[in-house]
Amino acid sequence: MAGNIEHHIQNTLLQATKVMEEQIDSEIEKLDRMTSDEMEELREKRLEQLKKQEQQKREWLHKGHGQYNEIPGDKEFFKETKDSPRIVCHFFRDSTFRCKIVDKHLALLAPKHIEAKFVKVDAERCHFLVERLNIKVLPTILLIKDGKFLDRIVGFDELGGHDEFSTAMMEWRIARSGVINYSGDLSVPPDQANKKSSTTILKKSIRSRRDMDDDEDSEDDD
Repeated sequence: MAGNIEHHIQNTLLQATKVMEEQIDSEIEKLDRMTSDEMEELREKRLEQLKKQEQQKREWLHKGHGQYNEIPGDKEFFKETKDSPRIVCHFFRDSTFRCKIVDKHLALLAPKHIEAKFVKVDAERCHFLVERLNIKVLPTILLIKDGKFLDRIVGFDELGGHDEFSTAMMEWRIARSGVINYSGDLSVPPDQANKKSSTTILKKSIRSRRDMDDDEDSEDDD
């Protein structure tokens, strides 16, 4: 059974490699067939695209993206939702320890994802917002896109159910709402994937150790 599974995995990998090679060959052929004018046009389009991306980044940074700051009141909150199309907003209370854990992770993610604005709101100072947005548990993170409240993260249940979750876990959960860009696998929580990887490495290490012990026993028998 194990041999059949291994054979199937090898075939799958070979097929995937073959498809990738065919795609690369196809792209190379397209480039080879291009005239100098077409190459120049392609280069200009790419440069224009890069210029637009750089301009967009400058606009985001000018609006305060790339930082993690506190919004002082209700009016400022609604102004932020108008100025920035993507917002990650943490409702916190200073006396709540888990809010400080959220602060740590969001402060790390803000400069990494300047496409969204990361802010926090003191729930004890903004009673109108808390009531209107039905904030019952702290910490709560609201995820807003184009003025719409898409999603919310309440407590740590969706982050592993404990205080020691990673920043990658927070990034993954926010990305599931579509508020930030994400290049990883949204179907698998990163902490869970890392745990599986560590377990696999441990099992291989144990298996390798056993094989070495068996070899040593065989030598002793001789």
